[in-house]
Amino acid sequence: MGMDRNTVIGFVLLGLLLFGYLYISTKNSHELEAQRKHIEDSVALVKARQAAQAKLADTAKNVTVAVDTTGINGAINGTEHQLTVENELLKIVFSNKGGQPVLVELKKFKSFDSTPVKLVAPGTGNGLSYSINTSPNQSAQISDLFFREGQVVKNADGSQTVTYNLPSFNGETLAHQFTIRPNDYRIDWNVIAGGADKLFSQNNFNLVWHAYLGRTQEHTGAGGALTSVCYLEDNNFDYKSAKTEATFEKPVQWVSFSQQFFNTTVIAGPGSSFASGNVHVTKATSDTSSMLARAEVALQAKVPAAAAATLPFQIYYGPNDFHILEKQAPGMTKIIDLGRGMYSFVRPINVYIIMPVFNFFKEHIASWGIAILLLTLFIRLITSPLVYSSYLSGAKMKALRPEIEAMKKRVGDDQQQVGMEQMKLFREAGVNPLGGCIPALLQIPIFFALYSFFNSNIHLRGENFLWSKDLSTYDSILHIGFSIPGYGDHVSLFALLAVVTSFLISLYGMSMTPDQSNPAMKYMPYIMPVMLLLFFNRLASALTWYYTVSNIITLILQFVIQNYIIDHDKILAKLQENRSKPKTKSKWQERLEQMQEAQKQAQKTRK
Repeated sequence: MGMDRNTVIGFVLLGLLLFGYLYISTKNSHELEAQRKHIEDSVALVKARQAAQAKLADTAKNVTVAVDTTGINGAINGTEHQLTVENELLKIVFSNKGGQPVLVELKKFKSFDSTPVKLVAPGTGNGLSYSINTSPNQSAQISDLFFREGQVVKNADGSQTVTYNLPSFNGETLAHQFTIRPNDYRIDWNVIAGGADKLFSQNNFNLVWHAYLGRTQEHTGAGGALTSVCYLEDNNFDYKSAKTEATFEKPVQWVSFSQQFFNTTVIAGPGSSFASGNVHVTKATSDTSSMLARAEVALQAKVPAAAAATLPFQIYYGPNDFHILEKQAPGMTKIIDLGRGMYSFVRPINVYIIMPVFNFFKEHIASWGIAILLLTLFIRLITSPLVYSSYLSGAKMKALRPEIEAMKKRVGDDQQQVGMEQMKLFREAGVNPLGGCIPALLQIPIFFALYSFFNSNIHLRGENFLWSKDLSTYDSILHIGFSIPGYGDHVSLFALLAVVTSFLISLYGMSMTPDQSNPAMKYMPYIMPVMLLLFFNRLASALTWYYTVSNIITLILQFVIQNYIIDHDKILAKLQENRSKPKTKSKWQERLEQMQEAQKQAQKTRK
């Protein structure tokens, strides 16, 4: 690729944008250390409470007390019973304590340790709760109450309904009803209340969701960075990842707690919404932690002003799969990070171009690595006009190199005069000095689109190619045994290949640069690969494989275009022909020359 000064500037800007994006995506070390300390303190407090409760339980074993099991006392002093319901996708274990799921496994996905992915797991504090009035001056959390044993009914459409009834007290009734459909990651949850005006103060249903994200990937670097709370507030999607708190001031249709490839989402029933709420997230700080993050979500819904009321909700336990999420609730596909925030401009590229093309290749090719190779060829094909324009600009700049060198010897060290003479030379020859820069800048959206696409594509998870065991994470061919700041504790071969091929492209480009007197440009081919290696080493191997293939294609194109397509003699003749034509200056050129001339006169005056 022709790498004149403006081309180098273009790639430097591209690199700076990449580094800025990666820097924003990483976690602040001081904040993470504070969060780690907070988690450790919380765990220590929970363990202390558990020890105290265990001691109290041992003491209570030796004491015989008559317990009233009627009315609300039956809910407080019950016995836990569990039942299991499954469909083709989910295994759900329900408990009568709280009348809710205590275990949810995804049957078609495995964690890094080959066990099923668990989005709800016992002992993690994950659960749903809300407050009900048990007497005129007392209330209780539903998660602390025991429902009667659950009943499972198989329906004619193949779905299964699990119903839990709370023991009656003061004439009020309360039931939790769950419906699990075949081949569906979403379950219906209906809260059916009799005497709702007495159960809920001021007709407010205050739902508290203690959410937990367990570790599902062996390397949690990208997964931790992609952990976020997503929500649809007043029909507008938003998310929080860097910030750990959010307050909902407008109606909320759904709230999702999401990691890189899986999410759990609480959805308000059809036609309804949560009136308000808030969320607080605590993230883990270690790659080896079994927990990625915890969240406490508080949501308030209005109970219909009637003695008997049904509050409909839905809960999604499943993968971040675009085609599955688009069938769940409006806006849920945006849980997948295909371009967010300041990079949201790349989302349409992913949704309407890259994703359909990649899926088309994968339908006809068994290997994911080959599908990525074909995607690379497709992208290079549609960007070939830009690439050719860049090469042609480089060839023109190379043809002018002897004249530029002669001009510098004539002018001397006056850099301002050099700039004026060089602009004049470009104008006379009809060369656009930005010809190599603009094509590079125009490829930035594709660059960031692919970064988001490969980081969030669940179909790459667990897929192997060549020496990579999992295309969704980095390919480690050597574990160093210690961590190098900014680099990591491993060696990624695909990252090395991407960096080496980038280095070869830079060297070739420098041979096309007309002005090699600038030290920054002279050492750029050596500096950029080192900087790229620091970031590429932790990227998904699907992404570094893409860049390796793309760079190899670039090297081939450079050789073919420069030696067999571009005729350098014709270019030189064309430049000479352009010089003989009458020139008309643009207003911008006139203003630039006037400004340069004014600066030159000012320098002479000062001297």
